[in-house]
Amino acid sequence: MLSVYEGFFSGGARILHSDVVRGLAEGGQSHQVLGIHSEVHREATRQRMEDDHCYRALTADGVPVTSLGRSAGLVEGAVAANVFSGPELAETARSMAGADVILSLKEQPLALLNQRGLPRRPVVVCLHRSDPENQGAALDALKTAIADGTVAACVCCAESTRAAYEAAGVPRELLHVIPNGVDLLRFRPDPVARRAVRAALGIADSDPVIVFAARYAPMKNVPLLLRAARAWLSRESGGHVLMCGAGMTPGNSALRADLEVAFAGEPGLADRVRPLGVRHDMEALYAAADVVALTSGFGEAAPLCLIEGMMCGAVPVTTDVGDSAEIVAGHGFVTPSDPGAIASAWSAAVAGRAELAPALRRSRERFSRTRMIAAYATLLDGVHTSHLARTDAYGGQGAL
Repeated sequence: MLSVYEGFFSGGARILHSDVVRGLAEGGQSHQVLGIHSEVHREATRQRMEDDHCYRALTADGVPVTSLGRSAGLVEGAVAANVFSGPELAETARSMAGADVILSLKEQPLALLNQRGLPRRPVVVCLHRSDPENQGAALDALKTAIADGTVAACVCCAESTRAAYEAAGVPRELLHVIPNGVDLLRFRPDPVARRAVRAALGIADSDPVIVFAARYAPMKNVPLLLRAARAWLSRESGGHVLMCGAGMTPGNSALRADLEVAFAGEPGLADRVRPLGVRHDMEALYAAADVVALTSGFGEAAPLCLIEGMMCGAVPVTTDVGDSAEIVAGHGFVTPSDPGAIASAWSAAVAGRAELAPALRRSRERFSRTRMIAAYATLLDGVHTSHLARTDAYGGQGAL
């Protein structure tokens, strides 16, 4: 199997897909990864492939990772340029030649995979959003690959993803839903980590804590999160809001401006909003929190932060976007995009955390990484078997 990434940069889709690749490799499949870009600059952060946590986890597990070596200042909704050099296409062809099935992480890498002259292999496109209309030329690239017969299947991480892409013109029979899952041994309530993180951040054991894990991007609606934080902190004298992800740093001028606007007239409250940047100990931060918050306005499908946070004992509070309401049903709160309503839900979640804990424990198997990886393996085995059957039927040439 060959997975093609647009690049290695912080985000739930890359974390999820890299974990799937590692799990499939652990199960005996042979995997490698090709990145189009070796570094990107987005969310006010320069992100080099070699520094990325997913890259390091993959290579540590023996999964080969190569890159075409491009650099890009990507912005929200941008796609890779559809013009590639001869050496880039030759490197791509070499990577594809040894693969039976190609996995495209989201539809953006199809700008490369649709190039003429590359080896013909069945492609499985892994879709992780619920807004194909906001993916620019990438949706057209997906439709081109489908019309060409290259795409054998699409993995949708949520029912909202399947519905959105079907409405956008992707044939339903190609759309397979495999819900996101996480490592339950890693993401679990951990009283020791809870105390350690709080002590390191100077937060008392009894202080209520909200964690917001997201990259700094328009879809995440950071201004709404900060307005809710102001409303909540004004009545929770010991409360703290932790912000994690690419661009969630004091060095991001856009985030500083958002903070100034949200906390105008009350700058002291902003001292209890802690931008922590990209963290690789999210299980500990979630364990230290009482609430995991999401304020996105569009694009989300099955937000990984809600699942990871819930599995660590944090109560999820989310806007109604993608499959979020279904994910938190019976375990947390769904709110309108109103700062006052969100702040009130945070308080209710903190107060009701102990009562919700049994329901969170009972739901763990539903969000299992093992279940997710087994479903991917079954789908990929089926795609490979079908391709072999067509190849035999067409005298070794295949139907692609």
